[in-house]
Amino acid sequence: MIDDYLIPENRPVWDALRQLEATERKTLFVVDESERLVGSLTDGDVRRWILKGGDLGAAVGEACNRRPFVARQPYDLEEMKEAMLANHYSSIPVLDDEGRVRQVLDWSRLFADGEPVEEKRPIGMPVAIMAGGLGTRMSPFTTVLPKPLIPISGKTVIEHIIDAFVAYGVSTFYLTVNHKAKVMRSYFEELAPDYEVRFVQEDRPLGTAGSLRALAGEVEGDLIVTNCDVIIRSDLAQVTEHHRRSGNDITVVASLRNFKIPYGVCEIENGGTLTALREKPEFNFLVNTGLYVVKAEVLEAVPKGQVFHFTDLIEAVRASGGKVGVFPISDKAWLDTGEWQEYRAAVAELSADRRRSPR
Repeated sequence: MIDDYLIPENRPVWDALRQLEATERKTLFVVDESERLVGSLTDGDVRRWILKGGDLGAAVGEACNRRPFVARQPYDLEEMKEAMLANHYSSIPVLDDEGRVRQVLDWSRLFADGEPVEEKRPIGMPVAIMAGGLGTRMSPFTTVLPKPLIPISGKTVIEHIIDAFVAYGVSTFYLTVNHKAKVMRSYFEELAPDYEVRFVQEDRPLGTAGSLRALAGEVEGDLIVTNCDVIIRSDLAQVTEHHRRSGNDITVVASLRNFKIPYGVCEIENGGTLTALREKPEFNFLVNTGLYVVKAEVLEAVPKGQVFHFTDLIEAVRASGGKVGVFPISDKAWLDTGEWQEYRAAVAELSADRRRSPR
C-alpha cells in the first residue's frame, strides 16, 4: 500500500526509523498535510543525521533529502526501470501536477519478472571472528559445544555470521579459538566449506582483542573483526565504504537502542528540591554491536601474550592520535545471540525469515 511509504513531515525521525523497519521498505517519502512530496528518507539519511549530531526526536522534514528523484504522470515505465538500475533506487514516487504522491514504483515489483536485481558489492577484506570465549552466559549449551556452534534456525551461529560475509565476496576467515578448539576445528574440517578458514590458537584466554596480535603482519589493508555471537543484517559494503571514506583507523558498528522508563522520573537539586517530573521518558543510545572495521596497522598496538580487550585497543588508538568512528545501524539490523533472551529473539527472527523466503 502507498501509505506504507509515506510519513508526515512533522513526525520524529525515530518514528521514521521504526516505520522503515516495520514495513521493510528501504525508502520513505516525506509529505506535508496535503500529501505533497517534501523529500525522501532512507536509513542512510538517518545515519548521516545521527553522525552530524541530529536529534532522533526532530521532525523528519529536517533530516530528509529534499531533492529526491521523482516521476511525473504520465511516465515511461522503461525509463523508470533504467533509472532504478543505473542509480540503485529502491523506489520512485510518482507525482501528480500538484506534487502529491499518487503512486510508488517499487524495485521488487518492477523487476518481479526476473530482470536484473541488485547485487551486493564486494567488500575486499578478510574477516576475523573472535571465537575463543567460554560462552558462560549460554550455559549449559556451552558445557558441551563451543558458543559459535550453537544451532539457530537450521545451522550454527558461526555459519550465519560467515554466510553474511560470503554474500559480499569474502573468502578468507580467521577464527581465534581456545575453548573447545578441537571441536571447532573438527566441525569445519567435516563441513569442508568453499571459503578458507585459518585458525588462530590461543594458549589461554586473551580477552576480546588479545589474539589479534597474531594477525599483525599477516593481514594488509583493512579487516573486519566480529564477535562470534553477532549477526549483522545491514549493508556491509556501506559499512566498509564509510570506514575508508572517513579515514578511520577503527570503525565501531553501533546499533540504535530506545529505552522507555515506565515510571515518572524525578529530577532534583539542592538536597531534594524537585525541579521536574518527567513522565515515562524515552532515551536513545548507540550500543556497540561487537563488529568493527580495522586498519591492519593498528594491530601492532595489541601487546603480545597479554589479556587485551577491544576497548583497550580503541583507547590505545585514540591516545596515539588515531581516529575512531562510528557507523550507526538500526536495532533490527543487529541480532545478538550471546544471552538466552536475545538468542530466543534471534531464533524467532531467523525462523520468520526462512518462512518468508521463497523455496
